[in-house]
Amino acid sequence: MAKTELLYCLILVLVVAEVCSQPATAGSPVKFLPGFQGPLPFELETGYVGVGDSEDVQLFYYFIKSESNPKSDPLMLWITGGPGCSALSGLVYEIGPITFEAVEYNGSLPTMILNPYSWTKAASIIFLDFPVGTGFSYATTPAALQSSDLQASDHAYQFLRKWLVDHPEFLRNPLYIGGDSYSGMVVPIITQILATKNEMGIKPSFNLKGYLLGNPSTFEGQNNYEIPFAHGMGLISDELYESLKTNCKGEYFNINPSNALCLQDVQTFKELLKGINKPHILEPKCKRYSPRPHLLFGQRRSLDEKFHQLKNPQQLPALKCRTDWYKLSYHWADDSQVRDALNIRKGTIGKWERCATLQYQTTVISSIPYHANLSSKGYRSLIYSGDHDKVVTFQSTQAWIKSLNYSIIDDWRSWNVDNQVAGYTRSYSNQMTFATVKGAGHTAPEYKPRECLAMLKRWMSYQPL
Repeated sequence: MAKTELLYCLILVLVVAEVCSQPATAGSPVKFLPGFQGPLPFELETGYVGVGDSEDVQLFYYFIKSESNPKSDPLMLWITGGPGCSALSGLVYEIGPITFEAVEYNGSLPTMILNPYSWTKAASIIFLDFPVGTGFSYATTPAALQSSDLQASDHAYQFLRKWLVDHPEFLRNPLYIGGDSYSGMVVPIITQILATKNEMGIKPSFNLKGYLLGNPSTFEGQNNYEIPFAHGMGLISDELYESLKTNCKGEYFNINPSNALCLQDVQTFKELLKGINKPHILEPKCKRYSPRPHLLFGQRRSLDEKFHQLKNPQQLPALKCRTDWYKLSYHWADDSQVRDALNIRKGTIGKWERCATLQYQTTVISSIPYHANLSSKGYRSLIYSGDHDKVVTFQSTQAWIKSLNYSIIDDWRSWNVDNQVAGYTRSYSNQMTFATVKGAGHTAPEYKPRECLAMLKRWMSYQPL
């Protein structure tokens, strides 16, 4: 073989190898899932989309078509909180069409069952492992593993733009961005980026209608509302509450060290509530399972606490602890057959984590300006709170909504499901709807799935709750 022919063949081999090594952006259908009997009765697609410089961030997603009318039903991008809590968690334990049977782990692959109150009854949903390092999303370089609120939000925009280019049949569907917990910081940013790109005329344009948030982290100092929440729920005495207000003057967790009276009152408060389950105050505490603390506004706490509590006897009758239900996801996601079925790229992720510790900077201390801006542009929003959540209390959410100073068009009233009060709601002139979900914790659909699906259906169809 001549040298030129040999060189040509070598170049051709290198080119083919390079092309084959490039990640595809198109997803793959998943017809069967290990642990679920028979073919899936809904349409599931999984895949990766490359974003960032040289696509060095590979974001993994689960896409489930609406089980009603996918041609016209809304499309929603769903961001689970954390930051760093996996999309699988939101899919399986909150709003997706499939979940784990609530039984003790026995060494075999966990059994999956259908969730009759999936939000895919009303919308097509992209569950995104976001930001990089979450779930099955990964980086191709060490530098790309580092992220922040603004950078990650831009990655979400890049993801959605590329995903819609590959799925043009959904370009005309009404688009919503949704999430819960820490996503209260980034979902408004992502929504604003999409709105701005539309205004700039960048294609493809998004049929953006608004956003929805559950139990959302929103501003620095929101934890100060734990005090009035605890008092209102009968967890502390009137006398301690009045003393806290007098001595601390509304600042309970960033205390001047010289304020001995406030420090003493707060210590008493913490002692009284150390046996209370923060994600749902009515549920007994249970030993945590591999918790990963997260940093939010400089205060150390685990937003994964909601995964480590005792059961609600009506929901999980076969388990002693709520954490046992969550353990099943670790065993399932680390199974090689499951990873093959989900089309996970081999060698990209070691042990799967529901809520990972990330190289992530929380650079935005308040998302309230984003809410104000989006409201001024006419975008709809649904903000809902489980009313027994002490992680992000409904009082703190009501406080920042009130700060927007919009007039009320439908004042405080109950909203009902099956002739029973499901919560309370109020609507504002800026197209924002606030709702409490009675008896729910952090986050609401996990505890009250039937009621939350009814709420979503009414709101997405522009009906009063």
